[in-house]
Amino acid sequence: MYWDVIEVKPEAGYRLFVRFKDGLSGIVELHEDELTGVLAPLRDRQFFEQVFIDNGAVAWPGEIDLAPDAMHARLNEQQAVLNPRAS
Repeated sequence: MYWDVIEVKPEAGYRLFVRFKDGLSGIVELHEDELTGVLAPLRDRQFFEQVFIDNGAVAWPGEIDLAPDAMHARLNEQQAVLNPRAS
């Protein structure tokens, strides 16, 4: 799918640089108050940095993953705000 993640890098402050198969890229920021339940282990910086790609999704050990389509939509919205003529 066009929203498959092909590159991911952890950044400071619960942020991830992601690049998608269709070329869209940018920073996805996770908010600490969102890191609850199954996402709670991501609060540990060493664990957060273990991020990898699993079948096109951003993932961590223990079967923790983020929906790539939601991240793609969020970055598309950010791009539209930054470049209103491009949309």
